[in-house]
Amino acid sequence: MGVLNVTPDSFSDGGRFRADDPASAVEAGLALREEGAVFVDVGGESSRPGAQGVSEAEELRRVLPVVAGLADAGVRVSIDTVKPAVAREAVAAGACLVNDIRGLASDTLRAVCAEAGVPAVVMHMQGEPPTMQRAPRYRDVVAEVERWLLESADRALQDGVPSVLIDPGIGFGKTVEHNVALLAATDRLASHGLPLLVGASRKGTIGRLGEAGGVEPAPLERLPGSLAAHLYAVERGAAMLRVHDVAAHRQALAVLRALAEREGADEDRTGDDEPARDQRAAGSGGAGDG
Repeated sequence: MGVLNVTPDSFSDGGRFRADDPASAVEAGLALREEGAVFVDVGGESSRPGAQGVSEAEELRRVLPVVAGLADAGVRVSIDTVKPAVAREAVAAGACLVNDIRGLASDTLRAVCAEAGVPAVVMHMQGEPPTMQRAPRYRDVVAEVERWLLESADRALQDGVPSVLIDPGIGFGKTVEHNVALLAATDRLASHGLPLLVGASRKGTIGRLGEAGGVEPAPLERLPGSLAAHLYAVERGAAMLRVHDVAAHRQALAVLRALAEREGADEDRTGDDEPARDQRAAGSGGAGDG
């Protein structure tokens, strides 16, 4: 899933695209598809820590021309929004997935997805973007996030949302330690029969973990750490990655896949050779004993 923010204040790429120039954002979304994105996630309201919300009208003004332009070009578009009206209009314009950082807590948003027959991403967030990073607390972050995701996903499915992905919400109301614990529990979170989405791309945790000489890398310098976190997640069952740097992730995943396939082939050959190797060892008996 490639990130396409049409906002002035997103944490790593805010202001790159202006609402009054949707053609440039559409062009960037087409480039993300060419680089290998299966979905292009269009957002018109920043959810970075400390971000303030925007009106429904302003969010629609930002995203609708971009969603429509990409959908008309055959791109699978995800709409990143918490507002039911924005989701409804974006789906009508061609979006085929709703990505909600509030985990479909809204009855109305669940109804929008159900009525339109579109799947959704259920993400966990403690608190709200303006204040979520002030003092996040959990007794057991993995157990609490896991339980919340499963309950939210079940509610959405019961209400008619055709399918859901779950997202632990790296960086949304969580400390570095919380985020590391959740990434380390990827296999557990992915074990419930629901596709798991992981989005650690350029997040503050990547900067903190990648600190060198007391200096954190800036968001645009966090690709190596993002790749490390995401490859770790994929190896443990993540089904989708939400990323800024699509081409780099596609290349890394292609190499990981090739190595995994070779490892599997070698294991198969080793298994086939075991009887013959055992016979050779038995036949050569004392040759090496002297």
